[in-house]
Amino acid sequence: MRNIFSDNNQIGIVCTFSELVDTDFKGEMNALCWYRNLNGDFNEIVARLSLKENITEIYPEDLIALQLSEKGNIAREIILNDLQSLADFGASPSLNLLKCYERDAEFDFISTDVYSFHVDRSPITTDTFLCTYHGAASDIISNSQAEQKILIPEIRTKLKELYNGPSEGFENFLEENYFDLHYQIHKNAEPINLGLGHLWRLAVDHPKQQVLPCIHRAPIENEGEYRLLLIC
Repeated sequence: MRNIFSDNNQIGIVCTFSELVDTDFKGEMNALCWYRNLNGDFNEIVARLSLKENITEIYPEDLIALQLSEKGNIAREIILNDLQSLADFGASPSLNLLKCYERDAEFDFISTDVYSFHVDRSPITTDTFLCTYHGAASDIISNSQAEQKILIPEIRTKLKELYNGPSEGFENFLEENYFDLHYQIHKNAEPINLGLGHLWRLAVDHPKQQVLPCIHRAPIENEGEYRLLLIC
């Protein structure tokens, strides 16, 4: 399948949901994309939903209750099918209408919010699934184009000052506060935008993982525009 992601070694392209969940990560490939050009009016769905907080979870019954046009109904059926497929697979998908995520302003030398490039970690075998139906889409970056922030000397020095404890506990401190999950991209790095409508599966750091976890970030939202995001 020829598309904008076809020539990237980090990304595997699939044509069905079953391929998405059954294909193994290998080598440099730690992101799988079910590449889709979706029909339907997702903007209509966003316009008819109510944002109660900066992030509002939308449930299937909320979607079903909407009065929609034909194109809006097509979009709704796509979302409901995605939610059901992931649930049948054993995942716990969440559909979020969001204005913005909470920002991490605690430290001026390191950010640990989702706008920072980061990897996901789990104690069990799992993957991250996501699809942006409307609004700004997430980015990923090749592992070769980024470095753990905790390995950057000036950041590591400040973290040691922040810790101020016995040296044998420092690495545990980094993990417990999620500092080790965040990355600084190289100067000439080229992030890849995940686009709209594609359902992605990203590698997570877990004990049985055979590849490097996928480094990704949430986008800065477009002003005046909500995102509609499926994630699990």
